[in-house]
Amino acid sequence: MKLKTRLVIAFMTIIILPVFLTSAVFCGFAQLQIRSIEKTYGITGTTYEALLNSVQVPSRITKEAYHELERAADKDPEKLEDASYLEQFNQRLRQKGSYLLVRKDDIIVYMGEDPQKTEAVIPDLPAYEEYNADSENGVYIGGEAQVLVKQVDFVSDDKNKCSAFIVTDVTSMLPEVSQFLKDILVAVIVILVITGALLVVWIYRGIKIPLVKMQKATKNIKEGNLDFRLIPDTDDELGQLCQDFEEMRKRLKDNAEEKLAYDKESKELISNISHDLKTPITAIKGYVEGIMDGVADTPEKMEKYIRTIYNKANEMDLLINELTLYSKIDTNRIPYNFTTLSVNEYFDDCAEDLKLELEQRDVEFGYFNYVEEDIRIIGDAEQLKRVINNIVTNSLKYMDKKRARINLRVKDVGDFIQVELEDNGKGIAAKDLPNIFDRFYRTDASRNSSKGGSGIGLSIVKKIIEEHGGKIWATSREGTGTVMYFVIRKYQEVPVNE
Repeated sequence: MKLKTRLVIAFMTIIILPVFLTSAVFCGFAQLQIRSIEKTYGITGTTYEALLNSVQVPSRITKEAYHELERAADKDPEKLEDASYLEQFNQRLRQKGSYLLVRKDDIIVYMGEDPQKTEAVIPDLPAYEEYNADSENGVYIGGEAQVLVKQVDFVSDDKNKCSAFIVTDVTSMLPEVSQFLKDILVAVIVILVITGALLVVWIYRGIKIPLVKMQKATKNIKEGNLDFRLIPDTDDELGQLCQDFEEMRKRLKDNAEEKLAYDKESKELISNISHDLKTPITAIKGYVEGIMDGVADTPEKMEKYIRTIYNKANEMDLLINELTLYSKIDTNRIPYNFTTLSVNEYFDDCAEDLKLELEQRDVEFGYFNYVEEDIRIIGDAEQLKRVINNIVTNSLKYMDKKRARINLRVKDVGDFIQVELEDNGKGIAAKDLPNIFDRFYRTDASRNSSKGGSGIGLSIVKKIIEEHGGKIWATSREGTGTVMYFVIRKYQEVPVNE
């Protein structure tokens, strides 16, 4: 089960279940308390709302007393001036949490409650016939009094205006209502605690296992142990997290192995550089010693020795320059100067330079351009020329034909311009072809110095092309020749909507 689904279920449960259980408990407790109220106070038809309304229940409780008082005022008003009747009537009201007040003109002639409790009520009592409508439901007096007053007006024998009031304090709830609210509060707390505990256990069990696994995996990684597998048990978010953790472990392991390979490669680089530098240095020392010992005793020998020393020094300089360039490219320290280049103009110039250089080396050169005039690319002219020169130099390095030939073809292939450099050299073995763009890779494992080079020329080419957003690859047949391909994306202007 997805963690999201699990949380949604938990959310719905913690909302719906307590509401459902609280409703059930409310209905049960309410029925019990309603029956208790009706039995205690002798009323019927009590509703759930009465339990939460501080006025409704007192109004219903005193309803019968109000009608009795109303009948007495209508048929026998003398009873309302009889102290014994009023006292007896007041005692019945006291059992229901109410009391009686009788006012004759503006004077209270009967007070059924302690004067201290009535002093806030008496000033706010309604005037004679202030409320013409039926006052069966009573009048609420706020302020300090907080009472419900039911008023019955009548005229005494001596023609004085009198009013009898049934006063009920609404600040204190009925004991049954108070108990009901306490029971509901306790029930809600118990329901929430039980629901929360069940959900915590359910969710905890769902996340405990993957967390324990990831904890162990973290400990292994901390200790440097990457030779383990973290297999997720579920397909939820935690399972996906375990899967991501496993991918991270694989990536860390790959990076560690890559670092080991890089360290090994660096050691090999030092060894190769030492080997490649040692050969020309040894030759230079040998020829210098020959000159010092007088072996070059003729002008011809002297010139030969000096030219050889010069050539060997150039080999060393070329090797150092290539290593320096690759170091800058590899660490992204070469500032590229990207500009918009016309394909035809740029490659026409390159072809012209190549033709002059290759003719001096007695190499045939063919140039074929199949691109229309208005096609352009974005590139660094100097670095792209370095790419072409490195490929051509590499072709000449391994040329084994008497009639050497190199062809340059430029084609339009949709969104890209494809450049092909073909030679008729000895070709590259199938086992070596996938590795020719790796740095320091040379097909001659013995690193024959007669071929020269550092083994990084094509890796520089690949790096430059990739920095231009293109790609490079090669095809080859042993004994026939090799074709190097690279593509550069065309320049396309994006119209601006005004």
